[in-house]
Amino acid sequence: MPKTAAPVPVPSPSDTPPQIDHKAVGARVRKARKARGLTLMQLSEQSGIAVSTISKTERGDIALTYDKFAALAHALRLDLDAIFGRPKRARASVMTPSFTADGEQMIYDTPNYEYGMLANDLTGKRMVPMRAHVRARELSDFPDYIRHAGEEFVFLLAGALELRFEDGGVFTLKPGDSLYFDSSVGHVYISLGDEEAEVLVCCVDTDDERPQGAI
Repeated sequence: MPKTAAPVPVPSPSDTPPQIDHKAVGARVRKARKARGLTLMQLSEQSGIAVSTISKTERGDIALTYDKFAALAHALRLDLDAIFGRPKRARASVMTPSFTADGEQMIYDTPNYEYGMLANDLTGKRMVPMRAHVRARELSDFPDYIRHAGEEFVFLLAGALELRFEDGGVFTLKPGDSLYFDSSVGHVYISLGDEEAEVLVCCVDTDDERPQGAI
């Protein structure tokens, strides 16, 4: 008798990391902007982000990179967690540990990076930890270098990675290598190997004018 092909396993919903919905994110940005009584032009002037980009973001038509989210968060006096759908909670005097199981981090998808947001249930935190996959292969994949206030740490988990800086600096990382740098200096991550580079990234905002945990 002819052999019957084995059925192809279909991933269960629990096998798929939860995705952050771009339209829901855009709706939160619009709500926060209107709550502060800002027009698109005013928010553009305060954040340095083009009006057209903010408008497309609010409609959920595009995905922003971290630097643009950070700029909007500054202007709107929001935590990134609030933009990604985590309501503000009063911070206890002793922080409760936040555990993120492998595969359960919230995913925010962009053309060049896939961000896996870690400790996403913890609001008011001073660090923004992420586990990301780098899709970009060329400097030309980026319209410009990425810049945002603060400091950044990257640890390469898998693949091959190159960090390029607008001042001409270039660092090539292999698994186990790390780099700590001033993230206000324009930079991009580029995958060098056949596979997407997988990185652990932690961003720390050192701008003293930013209201910690403010909504």
